[in-house]
Amino acid sequence: MTTSSPTAVLARIRATRPAPQPDGERCEMCAETIAEEHQHVVDVGARELMCVCRGCYLLFTDSHAALRYRAVPDRYLSFPDFALGRSEWEALQIPVGCAFFFHNSALDRTVAFYPGPAGATESDLDMAAWATVSRDPRVGLLADDVEALLVRAGDNGEAPHCWLVPIDACYGFVGGLRMLWRGFDGGTQARDFIDAFFTKVAERSVAQLP
Repeated sequence: MTTSSPTAVLARIRATRPAPQPDGERCEMCAETIAEEHQHVVDVGARELMCVCRGCYLLFTDSHAALRYRAVPDRYLSFPDFALGRSEWEALQIPVGCAFFFHNSALDRTVAFYPGPAGATESDLDMAAWATVSRDPRVGLLADDVEALLVRAGDNGEAPHCWLVPIDACYGFVGGLRMLWRGFDGGTQARDFIDAFFTKVAERSVAQLP
């Protein structure tokens, strides 16, 4: 490993930073103070999101480098006319009305999670059913580990709505929903939270045609 590698740069940053103080949120890499809204990297091996400052985030933005950490991009795309109709959605056997899918590079396969009262729950993904969905070329736009295909089932038999979103948005959504969930169906607050989240996703997204 050369001294100019991201890991070596991070080691030098850590060595020159003062000891973290108890007040405020800190970068999990260098202990720099960070704002409430901040960026994240994924620890690929540990499957964990890390809160980081801008400087540490920029060390891991090279999507082609074989790094332990990967910066989470901030792009939102909507996928009109996606290859996921009602029958394809039902074949995936997701027990709730939304889910997110991403390629786990450590496992070298796509994984699926859905939200609920316990947080993010992994679904046993039927790979044959997923193969039907992944024939849409836009699936290839997702960056491994850090971007997800977010799906919300349509109402009244409509086709599901699909977006490419940052993986931290998915886990933030799941965490927020978990805090609000009440009873069997989540309750009014949880349903309002879901609607507000998907409205925000739609507003931020740029349409990506096939």
